[in-house]
Amino acid sequence: MRRVLFAGTPDFALPSLEALVRHGYQVVGVLTQPDKPQTRKMIMTPPPVKVAALRYGIPVLQFDKVRKEGVQAIKDLSPDVIVTAAYGQIISQEIIDIPRLGVINVHGSLLPAYRGSSPIQAAMINGDKETGVTIMRTALKVDSGDIILQKSLPIGEKESLESLFDRLSVLGAYALIEALDLVFAGKATYIPQDHDKATFCKMLTREDGHIDFGKTYREIDCLVRGVTPWPSAYVMLGGKRIKVWSVEREDMALDVGRTADSAIVKGIVVGCRDGAVRLTEVQEDGAKRMKGEDYARGHRILEGSEVL
Repeated sequence: MRRVLFAGTPDFALPSLEALVRHGYQVVGVLTQPDKPQTRKMIMTPPPVKVAALRYGIPVLQFDKVRKEGVQAIKDLSPDVIVTAAYGQIISQEIIDIPRLGVINVHGSLLPAYRGSSPIQAAMINGDKETGVTIMRTALKVDSGDIILQKSLPIGEKESLESLFDRLSVLGAYALIEALDLVFAGKATYIPQDHDKATFCKMLTREDGHIDFGKTYREIDCLVRGVTPWPSAYVMLGGKRIKVWSVEREDMALDVGRTADSAIVKGIVVGCRDGAVRLTEVQEDGAKRMKGEDYARGHRILEGSEVL
């Protein structure tokens, strides 16, 4: 039997787990992050991968620190290979050495580009026209292992981050099965990465969503799409933090970071480096999401108001 221990946590990992089951791999267990409190009521909620595993009747392992707590449990499962996809914890060398075929990772970029925890967001924020998935053999240094295969796809001009995540998760599942079939057949080739070409991306924080109107419209649009729905783009207007859900280009000449008269332009229009940006959908902290023109109607924005 082809015994696989699957390690993953969010929705991105679901197609890979489902593909393993569908293609006849014996998933001996699922390793996922602990349940976490969510919503204002702090209800303990299982990660999506746990929900799927229980539906398939697959044993679930959850550890706060798998390197310290999970080694023996993983050994007891005797996996031939461990597959990781957005698991969310660092795998130790001791764990890497357990399966006879090593650890195989599904990563959401064309390595060595965008090693790290936010590769899909980084590709969109940076305005890349293409991205993809890499199936690699895990090494101790993050995302530095040998490449087994890669698959690429284009990024749509106005594609949402959610759409890109969904497409890459499905592409990753197909690529994973292709790679695993080669690994189990002894036909996989392992291509070392060019470490000199590596780029890195960090875990995003709320501050990474701040809009700088000194940039071009294209850069601002890519940022907004790349951080929506989380951590979300935002500006400071009239002393209030305003979440920005979407933007459009406006053919106007305005000072950078200054507004047009909202009564005239019927909305929130702010000058940027190469013209102006309309904030088409916004949300004030603690308020509901609404069209920019509706917000402007209730908050008269004078010409020349500063947007930080």
